[in-house]
Amino acid sequence: MNVPSTNTPPDLTSNPTLDEFRKVVRGRRSVRRFTAEPVPAEVLDDCLELAMLAPNSSNLQPWEFFVVQTPDLKARLAAACLGQNAAKTAPVLIAVVARPDTWRRHARMALAQWPEQKLPDIVEKYYTRIAPIHYSQGPFGLFGAAKKTAGLFVGLARPVPRGPYSPNEMKIWATKSTALAAENLMLALRAHGYDSCPMEGFDECRVRRLLKLPKKGLVTMVLAAGKRSEKGVYNRQYRFARESLVHYL
Repeated sequence: MNVPSTNTPPDLTSNPTLDEFRKVVRGRRSVRRFTAEPVPAEVLDDCLELAMLAPNSSNLQPWEFFVVQTPDLKARLAAACLGQNAAKTAPVLIAVVARPDTWRRHARMALAQWPEQKLPDIVEKYYTRIAPIHYSQGPFGLFGAAKKTAGLFVGLARPVPRGPYSPNEMKIWATKSTALAAENLMLALRAHGYDSCPMEGFDECRVRRLLKLPKKGLVTMVLAAGKRSEKGVYNRQYRFARESLVHYL
């Protein structure tokens, strides 16, 4: 299978083919049973590369992906996923983990790895001065509480960012960006001719122990990936009426 080199800059002037995109989106299903066919390493690498191109807050990329393929560990992880068929039959399981605690290190990386020759002053100011104020919660969350109080008063006169104001809100912050990356990953797998199943049903304590996850990492989902079997999709796809969920104002 041809996997484009990640060193080749994309052609940003060409328009994507709508019909092909529609096929990928409509073809993505939560597959519950997979064949034993492995997912080639180059396909996995490309899909993860595309996952990491997802939009994310301040380009701080608060995510990590733990790819499990070794049979013994995969079997134990499947058990921690409550023995779901998708987990038991998939040749690959990927723990998609949100990292609310990496923003300081990633802010430094954003400056060190800036892709242009000259670092704009506004970018340096953002990562060295603004981001620490915005994302730091301080010991026992006291700085976050102070920011929230200040925001309540300043917000009476003008729009202000409302958070994140606590360690729990930082978890939500990281999980939102990580979920966007997970969707990219699932669509990339489908575009390559493979399938996936995002699983929220798992024992997080056991998953964390098995994979030796970072202390503050949050398992957003465990993603099963592989080739769908003949009976991998359990039912026809349906969604609620658009009129009840989409509001034009």
